[in-house]
Amino acid sequence: MEAPHPQGEAAAGWVTVEEWRGSSASMLSRTAVLTASASSLTSRRFGSRWGRIGSRMLGAFVPEGFPGSVTPDYVPFQTWDTLQGLSTYIRAMLSTQWFLRDLTGMLGGILFTFYQGSNLDSNAKMWRLVADFMNDLGMLMDLLSPLFPSSLIVIMCLGSLSRSFTGVASGATRAALTQHFALANNAADISAKEGSQETLATMTGMGLGMLLAHITRGHALSVWVSFLSLTVFHMYANYKAVQSLSLTTLNSERASILLQYFKECSEVLAPKQVSQQEHILPFWSSWRKLIRIKLPHEHVHLGAKASMLTHTDMLEIAKTRSHYENSNYLLLDKEGSVHIFIHKQATPADVLKSFIHGLVLTNLSQNGKSQHAEARRWMDDKYTTFISKLQVKGYSTERLLSHSIVWRAHWLHGQLDEKLE
Repeated sequence: MEAPHPQGEAAAGWVTVEEWRGSSASMLSRTAVLTASASSLTSRRFGSRWGRIGSRMLGAFVPEGFPGSVTPDYVPFQTWDTLQGLSTYIRAMLSTQWFLRDLTGMLGGILFTFYQGSNLDSNAKMWRLVADFMNDLGMLMDLLSPLFPSSLIVIMCLGSLSRSFTGVASGATRAALTQHFALANNAADISAKEGSQETLATMTGMGLGMLLAHITRGHALSVWVSFLSLTVFHMYANYKAVQSLSLTTLNSERASILLQYFKECSEVLAPKQVSQQEHILPFWSSWRKLIRIKLPHEHVHLGAKASMLTHTDMLEIAKTRSHYENSNYLLLDKEGSVHIFIHKQATPADVLKSFIHGLVLTNLSQNGKSQHAEARRWMDDKYTTFISKLQVKGYSTERLLSHSIVWRAHWLHGQLDEKLE
């Protein structure tokens, strides 16, 4: 959309950046317009805050890119499936007194999806571990509840909350891993066989559990030692299982590891080699944030909001825009981080390219000087080769697994004797 030319500022030059919101390129709404000249910055916002909150809340209930990302029969199926589920829950409430516990679990599942839904696919390994840890925490709450009769309901609610996180994270990561395993488009068969394996493990576990319960009956210390020992083994087994995965999709960390090695050796690592370098423990990320250590990919912020731009930022974009003339993204190097503004017409391939470009710029800018020109030259000379070698190694290069990009942009710029296009 064309923006009005700032009156009296033509000789000084100007740049306009529009902010658009939406998880699908076909379902975007304009939220802000910023126009900067050499001496001033004007901004205008569109839409209401309540409308933006409503759109975000809707994102917790419908798939990313809805309705364009699903088939036409998705809505009628989900409507009737929801209604039958509703009747089941109503009947369940008639036969149980644990309404508050169940309600807490349901609300916890919705909130977890609201805040982390789009992040589960890009960090499947980490969230798989988180799911099992939360399940262990829920079981611990159940074991503790008889010891504190006065706080029974609170402890039971906490256990239900933990298991609700487990259900969402486990289901989402299981889907991502099933797609990874399905080389012959046999995702349904793999999912069915996994169900059989889990059933067998459950039946065996029930038998051994009843035997252990009989042996430890009346011995509280033995019960706790057995429970904690099995919990430690459970987490260790899950860690080894996740560690053994060699995913071929590209998320931010895998892309960063692959790029760094390619820049050093002009070759790319195999998926198994990359897997050995990934950080999959969730507390590792939190610990690094506390001591202010960032991995290379954490300096790159994908899908930045245009409304965050200051006058200085806009002038910097105007100065470096020539390096992104034929790209559906802009990069802003600011305070040691690279902010990526995604064009509203950008494709998944553009998003992947923008992130790699951001990593290259971050690496070049560590000496304190912005290196847009050198980063652009690297992309022109090496990016196609990099992608080709990734494909030879079996990586999927169609898209970057990242958080949902809900903020996009559209930009226009001009100087004396230039016309809007």
